[in-house]
Amino acid sequence: QVQLVESGGGLVQAGGSLRLSCAASGRTFSTYTMGWFRQAPGEEREFVAAISWGGATTYYADSVKGRFTISRDNAKNTVYLQMNSLKPEDTAVYYCAADTLAAAKLRLGTTREPYDYWGQGTQVTVSS
Repeated sequence: QVQLVESGGGLVQAGGSLRLSCAASGRTFSTYTMGWFRQAPGEEREFVAAISWGGATTYYADSVKGRFTISRDNAKNTVYLQMNSLKPEDTAVYYCAADTLAAAKLRLGTTREPYDYWGQGTQVTVSS
């Protein structure tokens, strides 16, 4: 079992920044692909960013490219999402997710399917 706990959400004005953190349990964090997803009211949960198990490869949704940065610290079992130049349309519940088979299967997913563990989510609200 893997537990994921997000933190760092909140209310921010447009143009501002927030840094989300996701702390993971387990001794094999360095073999997981980690992803961030978000879900706005009435919308489907959508991909935001992902990072490979070693941190060398990252993917971003077009809507956040150039504004958001995903990173990880395997010594701390933590993944981060730095969000800059926030827009009202970034308002959503943000979820981190782990694909615990990523290293074994050599994959870096940008859809929900490969991710087998999810956090409870943290609310991000961007006011105009």
